[in-house]
Amino acid sequence: MFCRRLLNLVSEQELVLQRFVGTLTNSSKGPFLWYSTRSSSAALLQRPKKSERKPLVTSINKLKREARLRKKERQTVEEISLQPPANGLLVKGLIPVAHEVYAATSELISCVSTVIKRSVVYYCKVCGQVHIGHPPHKIRTCNVAGSRPNKEHTWEIGGMQHVLPTVESFHIYDRIGRAVSHNEQLRVDRITALVELCIQAGVDIPEYPTRRRTFPIYNVAGRTLDFEKRFPKNFTPRKDINACGFWNDRKRSNEDMTSISCDDMKVIAVRGMGLWDKMISGTEKLMEKYAVQTCGYCSEVQVGPKGHRVRNCHAYKHQMRDGQHAWQEATVDDLIPPVYVWHVQDVHSTEPLLDNLKRYYGILPAVVELFAQAGADVGVRYTSLMKKDVVVPELDELKLVV
Repeated sequence: MFCRRLLNLVSEQELVLQRFVGTLTNSSKGPFLWYSTRSSSAALLQRPKKSERKPLVTSINKLKREARLRKKERQTVEEISLQPPANGLLVKGLIPVAHEVYAATSELISCVSTVIKRSVVYYCKVCGQVHIGHPPHKIRTCNVAGSRPNKEHTWEIGGMQHVLPTVESFHIYDRIGRAVSHNEQLRVDRITALVELCIQAGVDIPEYPTRRRTFPIYNVAGRTLDFEKRFPKNFTPRKDINACGFWNDRKRSNEDMTSISCDDMKVIAVRGMGLWDKMISGTEKLMEKYAVQTCGYCSEVQVGPKGHRVRNCHAYKHQMRDGQHAWQEATVDDLIPPVYVWHVQDVHSTEPLLDNLKRYYGILPAVVELFAQAGADVGVRYTSLMKKDVVVPELDELKLVV
């Protein structure tokens, strides 16, 4: 009897401790930050293995239940009501959000290009890791084929493409139409995936036309009925379109934009930090309604309810898929890939970050680190990653740290 009461008491104490820890980890507005300096930040900097698939946003059991439900609905001949944007119409509440994201993206590129001229960006030509600021760090995390035996990085001067990389997607004229086939890959424009998402959400760009429906489509017994279908199957809209990427469009349009004449880099960095947060939050709102697909093994992204059928996947076991992509639901990180870098707390220090003290250093996305070194205040979103409340010890004090 005494042993049973003792076991019950121990289990109650463990339950209270778990609830207390969960309160600390889930409270974003509280004064506590629950993390340990022994959990190395290098985990986010390491690239996943080529044989590993990206984690699923929706669990596999839920996907199976939804597939069984759709199969059951196709067996009954009845009309299934579809809500925007699944019925081809726009979500009216997200049209201003799409314009804000597109405008923030355009202005963010101008801010990054202005701030990056006053800073130094390094990248490792072996593993591709990025470091912002001089001198580059001495942390030995280069662990790929062709790296040095001591895992030190081989640094070279980088540019804007290393700080703010872009992911391209096929521009589709009808977002709920048929997917791009393998033979059409050279006839369809590829633009930035974030711009394609804004176009499908309501932004009109003359160079990249898209179909806007005035009447919804209907789904009866698993078949789509479109009463506005006016074009044949082999219709190609505007064959005279000059296929070009988003960066070329930005270079051409930046000449018409009002250039940033302010010499105060801190003001530009604060403005850029606000644009970055606006772009991330707006993209999250758009992706709640508008579907985006990504390959589970490579970085290919297709904006729309379905992926394309171009057989250009060269990732793990692509021979078994005949080059087809393993499509799954995408996240914001797939659309806007964050390039994590080591956070430099003292910008004016001439000493590089050392490998022995790497567990005390924080990390930040490269764009956020660039603006932080220029004087911008980093928001609450990245407070736990920066480890601002962790004091980096000296080398002679390392043995005394508990």
